[in-house]
Amino acid sequence: MANIKADEITQILREQIENYQQTVAVEEVGSVISVGDGIARIHGLDRCMAGEMLEFPQGVFGIALNLEEDQVGAVLLGDYTEIREGDTVKRTKKIMSVPIGEALIGRVVNPLGQPLDGKGPVTTEQRNPLERLAPGVVDRQPVREPLQTGIKAIDSMIPIGRGQRELIIGDRQTGKTAIILDTIINQRGGDMICIYCAIGQKRSTIAQVVKTLTDYGAMDYSIVVAASATEPATMQYIAPFAACAMGEYFRDSKRHAICFYDDLSKHAQSYREISLLLRRPPGREAFPGDVFFLHSRLLERAAKLNDKLGAGSLTALPVIETQAGDVSAYIPTNVISITDGQIYLEADLFNAGQRPAINAGISVSRVGGNAQIKAMRQVAGTLRLDMAQFRDLAAFAQFGTDQLDKTTQAQLARGQRLVEILKQDQYQPLSVEKQVLLIYAGGNRYLDDIDVSECARFERELYPFIETNYPDILKTIREKKQIDDPLKEQLKKALDAFKETFRATAPPKAAAVQAN
Repeated sequence: MANIKADEITQILREQIENYQQTVAVEEVGSVISVGDGIARIHGLDRCMAGEMLEFPQGVFGIALNLEEDQVGAVLLGDYTEIREGDTVKRTKKIMSVPIGEALIGRVVNPLGQPLDGKGPVTTEQRNPLERLAPGVVDRQPVREPLQTGIKAIDSMIPIGRGQRELIIGDRQTGKTAIILDTIINQRGGDMICIYCAIGQKRSTIAQVVKTLTDYGAMDYSIVVAASATEPATMQYIAPFAACAMGEYFRDSKRHAICFYDDLSKHAQSYREISLLLRRPPGREAFPGDVFFLHSRLLERAAKLNDKLGAGSLTALPVIETQAGDVSAYIPTNVISITDGQIYLEADLFNAGQRPAINAGISVSRVGGNAQIKAMRQVAGTLRLDMAQFRDLAAFAQFGTDQLDKTTQAQLARGQRLVEILKQDQYQPLSVEKQVLLIYAGGNRYLDDIDVSECARFERELYPFIETNYPDILKTIREKKQIDDPLKEQLKKALDAFKETFRATAPPKAAAVQAN
């Protein structure tokens, strides 16, 4: 029989008791009162925060939007059909956030940062909350660096600067997305990260955009955030905020990014749907009262930071779709009042063959010449005014030009030629020095005695001629960014020489017109 030593047993028991730790796992949980249409009402989450992520069974998450006395109203993300009344809901104590970082570049993701392109998982270390306060007045600086879109009509008349918010507005099928794609393609070889956010669009349309960007090598510096029409309203609602949070990462790391929200009309509709389901009181056109705040808190996050914060920038180009050209409807007027100008695309101009179909009279950039290089300011100073005056004259001259005086007829003829040279094919953005060259030629009457139908050929042949015979001109404009007297002399000499060769190669009909 073994000897039992009481002292040893006592010591062992004492050690065990001393090392005994009781860990209590505390989780705040509630239960689902009702669920339907992507909305869940939850009882028991008294300390829940606004915008907090909530964990439901089946791996579904939701965002707490309505905090009421006796219940919480949450919108559900993902497949919510499995959730039943009485299910347990846990607090995560985290505000809804999205992954951010370099790994997102070149990827197509949903608003939660999950990949949609079949290229494997997106591995990022950091996350940004969906909603963040916009930089304050002191943290910003005025917009002063140009953002070249490569589109002649925009860069000359409605310039966009880094940190600006410029609205693209127009009816459906007037070329709004085409402007976005050209702008993205034009950033190739630059320092700009482009984030394209598709809200409520057809999947085929989004796939076409991704294919275009891939074909032109633009996905190397782009992120596509897609919430298609088949996604729940919740995903469409958070999509632009997710895209903005991704863009802020680049802005805050002393770099430059641009967000395209295509389009905020569908975003407002998804928010209206969520708000009505959450029983929030409806206002004008059944939109909730805070639909203005919804877009202002999104667009205000675009900014050009001051030098102390690294001088990074986030530019925003939101899109609004109008119904039959009605810019005075509720959502269009809201967004126009938030942004620093708008590019208005008109269906009539589009159908008349003017592409891009920009109406120079209504379109405006509130940053103006600050967002242009000096050379462009010098040549395009009066271009927007000339175009707007030409529109008025053209409307008047429809009744017949015979009675008009010589000056008015000359102004009409000049306007027609300016319209022709501002036309541009899709996916063919132009470098700023070529734009300056062409607008200089137009502004200095080199096109006045050319037939309108010959203007396109004039432009087509001008660039190779200058590049071959006077390569220093384009190089000087690119480097000096202004037109001084020696350059003016060179330009005059080059354009005179080009005009001679252009006349010599003119088709018989055009040559006869020029002779007259």
